[in-house]
Amino acid sequence: MAASSSNYSNPPCAACKFLRRKCLPGCIFSPYFPPEDPTKFFNVHKIFGASNVSKLLNEIAPHQREDAVNSLAYEAEARLKDPVYGCVGAISVLQRQVISLQKELDATNANIMRFANEIPCYNAAMNPGFGRRVMDYGRVLSDPSSGFSLPYPWPWNNTGCSGDGSTMKTTKDSCFLWNGSRGF
Repeated sequence: MAASSSNYSNPPCAACKFLRRKCLPGCIFSPYFPPEDPTKFFNVHKIFGASNVSKLLNEIAPHQREDAVNSLAYEAEARLKDPVYGCVGAISVLQRQVISLQKELDATNANIMRFANEIPCYNAAMNPGFGRRVMDYGRVLSDPSSGFSLPYPWPWNNTGCSGDGSTMKTTKDSCFLWNGSRGF
């Protein structure tokens, strides 16, 4: 029985199985290309070549090999999906998506700011920062690139609501109450 159990060994890694060679105990591929995931090695081999991957893994430190193999597998999969741009195409799409979402966020903040200026200032004595805008000598501080004022109240700002329940209308130069009188 001992002789029959010595004939059984670990299954070859996906790389050795694909390359049709015997998987030795010191195989450089076996920790990173398990037999359960043969497509990972197939993609890496198709894009980079087994010889180049072997050289790369032998040149880098053992603690960095797993990250390198994962990066190679990601790039190989991206290259197979998009042969021209690879993962750079995916990064470009994600960057455009971030820019679009940033614009949407800016527009939403502008709407919040616009609606916050239309909310009546109920009981300003209990909530002194509610509905106030950052003021600098009578001017609303704003981001010059967006044209919008800051979208949140500042607690140390002592200008703004008059406390009489009327709502605030903020312009770029000054604050006015809806009834037309000066708010400060």
